[in-house]
Amino acid sequence: MCAAEATASLLQVEETFSACLARIDALILKPLLQAGSDQKGKENFKLFLLLNDLFQALWNLTEENYRILKQKCSTSESFCIQDIYTVWKGDLFLRTKFINYEAWKDHKAVLKQFLTDFTSETSMSLALYTVLHKPIRDHIEQYILLLTKLHEGSEKTVVTSAIKEYVKLQSFISQVLDEACFTKSLWKSLGYKFTDMLCVPERRLLEDSKNLPISASTNRSDRVLLFDDVLVLIQGNSFQSFDLKLVWYLLLGSTMLFSLISPALLFLCPQAVWQWKLNQAVRQALNGKRDFPLWGKTGEGTEPPSCRFFTYVFRLEGKFKSASYEGEWHWGKPHGKGTLKWHDGRNHVGDFKEGLEHGFGICLVPRQSEDRYDCYKCHWYEGKMRGYGICEYGNDMVYKGYFKDNVRQGFGILEKFSAEHPFKYTGQWENDKKNGYGVWEDKDRGERYIGTWLDDHKHGQGIVVTQSGVCYQRTFHADKMVGSGILLLEDDSVYEGNFTEDLTFVGKGKLSFANGFILEGTFTNKSGQGLQMHGTLNTSNEQLDDRITKAQLGLEEFPVEKRWKGIYDQFLEFIHSGCKEETEESFTGFHIQTSKELRKSQEYLFCQRYEGTEDVSWKIEDILEDLVQHQGLESLQTYLEKALKSSLHPLGKLLKALAIAFQATYSGIGANRHLLTMAQEEVKYYAKKIWEFYQGLLHLALEQKGQLPAKCMDGDTRYACNVVLPLILPCFYPELFMLYMLYHEREDDLYCQGIMDLSLFPDIKLLEFLDVQKHLWPLKDLTLTTNQRQSLIKDKCFLSATECLQKLITTVDPREKLVILQKTYEEIESTVSRVVDKDYKLPMDDLLPLLMYVVSRAKIQHLGAEIHLIRDLMEPTNRGGLYDFLLTALESCYEHIRRIRLHQRENCHVTHSS
Repeated sequence: MCAAEATASLLQVEETFSACLARIDALILKPLLQAGSDQKGKENFKLFLLLNDLFQALWNLTEENYRILKQKCSTSESFCIQDIYTVWKGDLFLRTKFINYEAWKDHKAVLKQFLTDFTSETSMSLALYTVLHKPIRDHIEQYILLLTKLHEGSEKTVVTSAIKEYVKLQSFISQVLDEACFTKSLWKSLGYKFTDMLCVPERRLLEDSKNLPISASTNRSDRVLLFDDVLVLIQGNSFQSFDLKLVWYLLLGSTMLFSLISPALLFLCPQAVWQWKLNQAVRQALNGKRDFPLWGKTGEGTEPPSCRFFTYVFRLEGKFKSASYEGEWHWGKPHGKGTLKWHDGRNHVGDFKEGLEHGFGICLVPRQSEDRYDCYKCHWYEGKMRGYGICEYGNDMVYKGYFKDNVRQGFGILEKFSAEHPFKYTGQWENDKKNGYGVWEDKDRGERYIGTWLDDHKHGQGIVVTQSGVCYQRTFHADKMVGSGILLLEDDSVYEGNFTEDLTFVGKGKLSFANGFILEGTFTNKSGQGLQMHGTLNTSNEQLDDRITKAQLGLEEFPVEKRWKGIYDQFLEFIHSGCKEETEESFTGFHIQTSKELRKSQEYLFCQRYEGTEDVSWKIEDILEDLVQHQGLESLQTYLEKALKSSLHPLGKLLKALAIAFQATYSGIGANRHLLTMAQEEVKYYAKKIWEFYQGLLHLALEQKGQLPAKCMDGDTRYACNVVLPLILPCFYPELFMLYMLYHEREDDLYCQGIMDLSLFPDIKLLEFLDVQKHLWPLKDLTLTTNQRQSLIKDKCFLSATECLQKLITTVDPREKLVILQKTYEEIESTVSRVVDKDYKLPMDDLLPLLMYVVSRAKIQHLGAEIHLIRDLMEPTNRGGLYDFLLTALESCYEHIRRIRLHQRENCHVTHSS
């Protein structure tokens, strides 16, 4: 057939089909639209507007094709294949007819309700077939017939392609009609019970094990029905239905056996047809559309994704019974991010792995007797809370710490914020109870307990610090004080013996007063008679030595290596696990402090995945790689400085946790001079442990690379003091220096009084008073009167050294403080050298009075605290060297100023007045 003949034939076909569409529009669509708008509601009306649009699109294409064909026939132009609109626009025709068919099919249930008014003389099925199927099906057959004749005797590629596509559409329509027939037959064959529950107008049967046998895994004779949306297993008089979106199949070896995996189903099937049909049905259910054509490109060679998103209600499945899960699935189990909801109000939002909570999650649990919830923002491991979490209880308490097997275990902080009995506990937990070393702050009583616990009770040795400054050490048993103890009063009196909870002396005891008097005997407290004592009073007026007046508590009772063991254990566990990325977020999380970060963790279901917040990557694999690249001393210091400042680096997290523990112990009420040595040795031990954990990370990094660590640094504790301590000290300095100030408060008060007296001297009188040799005074090159000289020199004499020494308070690093002291010495020596006009090395006899002059003019407050902090925390390598010499000289100046006698001060005033 030539193109002209094909065009003429096709013109007649299109004219007939267009007339048919016009009748359908006039007799069916318009009445349906009118009925929909008047009677059936907005939703149905929207549906028929959609269906009408699709129908009109098909009609418009047909009319356009008819118009072009008629125009060609009415002119004398020559014909070619491209003139046939149906051929060169074949894809548009096919897509429109396919979409139109699918739209009618998907909404057939609603359509049937409307067609009732138009099918009084014929059956419903015949009416539907006549209206919806037959015209389009016949039209496609005529297309294929005409295109086949056009193709005969010629090699027209475009015609061949068009024929193939229309044949596919014809095959597809036949397939869905056959499925409808099979499904109709099935409903007739099943009993009323199954039909009532399974029969859905849109559901189509794809395969039946009655027709294609299947080997079920159960012992009973089962029947399996594969529909386009569900898989049904019939067992006797009962059945189970499984949504295809939650069905997985798995190839079991080379025997072509297949396992269907869903939340509750497993069976084997040796049939390849079953495999193909099941694969296609699951994929189509997930995609929400059918494959076109039946063997088309969209269906060939593509497996259903193993990871899916779906909602499912558990029935008899263990801990999730009756819970609704919405989220990601993998091989029949919740896997990824999802939400669980129970009828009783519980819900869990977070990460899942192989059917269990695993990773970060937020769980809400309603309290039975209150209209409140307990909110757990925790890490989970194989279905149980494990690792770091933040729990906001409905009774106004908040816990931040570690869990194991759903109970509080390890280091944690429990705090109650309500006005009634507020408290805070920072310490060790075991089996959901306070056990081990911990700090309890009773905000009502204004007290802090530092000591050991057993099953939520104070038990063992403990120190109590009160807001008034009173401090005592005692043995506790189930929250009750037992035996004797030591009570340190605010006025520096010390009581050793037994006393009550309200700090009343009872029984035998010894009271040592600050003035040296000692009262020893038996104390009683009778009602209405006050405190009574029977014993002896020693009034020899001997001053108490420093060991008594500044007694340090807790040193033997709480060895530093046994404090905060829960923090170190978490880090050790992290290292021993190989620093796996999935455990990193849960091993410590004390960087999560701000409400903004908490909101972020709730929104994105994880604690720590911040992008672009820092210029350094702190992913664990990058951390281990960088450790290997920064083993030299200078490079190591730079690396550790960045790591310890980062809240995302493991070492930074560890430092943050230690800082929280330190503040809980020694800030506020805990700022008591009797705890100085405890605090000081803790800070040193922190540096040691951080260095050990750095070594652990380095060992792991080198081990993964097959290398050995450098022996010169491996395990050398000197690096803890020389490298780590100066880097971590700023985190503890405010609390630590406060303790130093309190400990040396009296000495510093005397020193400040001496400074005030010396400040009354003009420079020349002060130099004379301090016995500075006159040839060292920076005066001999000036030719001024005495009054002018005094006025000028007061502002200039050793000013550079004075300003240098004043920088001592601007840094917390003992090393930097020693450097400042050295520069002060160099400034003094430089000034003297200019005076004598030659290089001059100051002997101790000359240095001390000059340094005392500079110290008196620098007026550094709390100099005694500064000196002792430097001495206690300086690097061991500096002992005996220049720094040690200069620090000793500064100590001598401090002691001399502190011990200036009253008559000396009076002489100073007299001299100044004259």
